[in-house]
Amino acid sequence: MTERSESVRMPALFLAHGNPMNALEDNRFTHSLSALADDLPRPEAILVVSAHWLTRKTHVLTVANPRTIHDFGGFPKELYDVQYPAPGSPRCAQAVCDLAPVVRPDDAWGLDHASWTILRHMWPGADVPVFELSLAADAPAETHWELGRRLAPLRDQGVLVIGSGNIVHSFAGINWEPGAKPQPWAEEFDAWVADALVRGDSHALIEYQRAGAMARLSVPTNDHYLPLLYAAAMKTDSDAVSFTHAGIDMGSMSMRCVRFG
Repeated sequence: MTERSESVRMPALFLAHGNPMNALEDNRFTHSLSALADDLPRPEAILVVSAHWLTRKTHVLTVANPRTIHDFGGFPKELYDVQYPAPGSPRCAQAVCDLAPVVRPDDAWGLDHASWTILRHMWPGADVPVFELSLAADAPAETHWELGRRLAPLRDQGVLVIGSGNIVHSFAGINWEPGAKPQPWAEEFDAWVADALVRGDSHALIEYQRAGAMARLSVPTNDHYLPLLYAAAMKTDSDAVSFTHAGIDMGSMSMRCVRFG
């Protein structure tokens, strides 16, 4: 891929996705996604680091026309009818493999709900190429951070990197009632991570388990937390850190979204 000048460097993002029903909702969160897209340079392609694609090694989606995956159960038919027919980007997927040869090409996956539930609010025309990066499930947090650093040059090649997950993602404190009160530990951990992001404390972000009980409750499994590390690892010293949305949904689901640059 052709190198671009630093003046048009793409930001890196971490976006919450939360309840899949957000794909159909018209609310404060989905409005923030639309507003964010309006404020971004138009990307040549979007790479989503997905909390919902877990593999033994890291894979990258190489297909030219990825399928829409409805990887959930028990929701209304209207949600299963949603299609997001964005093209893929085999060329950008190859750039990922060139930057990080440990990444394996994959032509069997598609766009899971970590991608399309947010992207349909940002680019509803599905006219920007999208491809995904999986999470190596058994790799330590530091390995994910280092891979994010290796892939940072994508930002100068027109690729918008989005880590899609949730800083707090725990069914232990879930409450499906509208306007549910946040769990105190969820609010505390979400604020603790936000502070580490503003301070640029990579060690705290990588070693988040040292935050104690609030971390154990907020991150019972790390699949939704790890995508944050990829975006944060791509931050440069000159990048501003901003929160394009914040809040706790359903008692224990952080919807904080982060922009780097």
